[in-house]
Amino acid sequence: MADTPMEIRGRDLSNGLPRNVIVKSSQIMEALSESISKIVDTVKQTLEKTPPELASDLVEKGIYLAGGGALIQNIDKLLSQETNMPVYIANNPLECVVNGTGKTLEDLEKLRTVLINSRRKR
Repeated sequence: MADTPMEIRGRDLSNGLPRNVIVKSSQIMEALSESISKIVDTVKQTLEKTPPELASDLVEKGIYLAGGGALIQNIDKLLSQETNMPVYIANNPLECVVNGTGKTLEDLEKLRTVLINSRRKR
């Protein structure tokens, strides 16, 4: 992968004024590497705790990524390599959470028995 430069606009924290800066993709990768490592470790830990009946579904159908993290370039390939499972990015990953929440609210009575109630856990 080429070390692609990109112009970023934001506020300079030293003086509060707007500023443009050129950053390279390698700099972004370095800045995200620790967070990506934590994501990979968390996925692996979650898979280790997954019940066998669900784990077999994951092996067969794969892992689907949703949310903003799914947009990190090549995160699907990295997770697939690290887990030895197929990994896919959901269609419209940024909208998945809000769409799922909307569907849950539409069927709230039907789903009430499977939803976590934080007041019961206290």
